[in-house]
Amino acid sequence: MSLNIATSLSLAQEPRAQQLTAPPPMKAISREERARIDESKDPKARVRTMLELAEAHLAKAEAKTSQDDYAGASAELGRYWMLIEGVLDYLNPMSHDSNKTRDLYKRLELTLRAQGPRLALMRRNTPLEYAVWIKEIEEFARNGRTEALNSFYGHTVVRDGQQKPEKQTKGVSPTPERKPE
Repeated sequence: MSLNIATSLSLAQEPRAQQLTAPPPMKAISREERARIDESKDPKARVRTMLELAEAHLAKAEAKTSQDDYAGASAELGRYWMLIEGVLDYLNPMSHDSNKTRDLYKRLELTLRAQGPRLALMRRNTPLEYAVWIKEIEEFARNGRTEALNSFYGHTVVRDGQQKPEKQTKGVSPTPERKPE
């Protein structure tokens, strides 16, 4: 009886085997793609080029997933991830009050909206060790889409964690607070 208890205690103390995940996809842009992006000086052309390249990598990842080449699909998704991140980094310092910037964000949002279901489908058809990273990319794309949508509202929308600014009319001072008696 005591041997059975000792065995169960020793088994309880052994670390559980953790599920192995594939390495994260490497985020990289090839030299040819970088040169193609740098050729476009106009912001509209630059964003369009980056989104076209990201679309091509997503299509390659879908094809490799259907061929059960999950490592190749992961590499393509890393390139996709880097390009979308590059678009967001490029648009972030621009003035959000400009209509041209809003148009660029709209193009990004429409692209990410169309790509979201494709990423979800790939994730469902991929083994768990790779699906973890596809889920990460899917969430990143969703957050990028949210950022693009938020750029339309600018400073007119109060977000969580911010207090609504008080409006004051001209020449009227705010009413003093009454002290409880």
